[in-house]
Amino acid sequence: MEGAVAALRERGFAGASAREIAQRAGCNQALIFYHFGSVAKLHLAALDAVSRARHERYQAMVEESENLADLVRAARAVFDEDLDHGHVTVLVEMIAAAQFTPGLGPEVAARIRPWRAFAADSIRDALAGSPAARLLPPEELAHAVVALYLGLEMLANLEGEREPALSLFDRAGKVASVLDIFRRKKKT
Repeated sequence: MEGAVAALRERGFAGASAREIAQRAGCNQALIFYHFGSVAKLHLAALDAVSRARHERYQAMVEESENLADLVRAARAVFDEDLDHGHVTVLVEMIAAAQFTPGLGPEVAARIRPWRAFAADSIRDALAGSPAARLLPPEELAHAVVALYLGLEMLANLEGEREPALSLFDRAGKVASVLDIFRRKKKT
């Protein structure tokens, strides 16, 4: 699985062949088909492994966040980590591959749904008690956050420049700080 993650991250879906993965894993290609049935199923298993690890990291950061500004800071930190280590690249490659690989689209979409639910729950908790909670439905905002996160990842990798994305997180942090002020005033 580590070979598949590395191949997806470094070579893309098209370059993450059975031969490439087997070479990285130091095994025979036949083992991929024996254990997973197909390269696509191995890719999905690799995506699941990355998702589990990232979910644990994201969950820990969300639990440490006390307000919306903390949540935005956490999002910026994990975005930076994800760029450094190519975690989201695996998902982006799978999304791209789903456009031309029969049957892959529903599988990848099913793996994104829990991320939208996670984002919605995190947003709902962070906005609790804020006037913004009525203006920003968590499910809609979560969809936008996941789409924005993926798009920012793609552009940062394409342009080789992360500063525009990080600046956007910084601006969002300022807006979040203002919303947090209104939330605190309402509680007092």
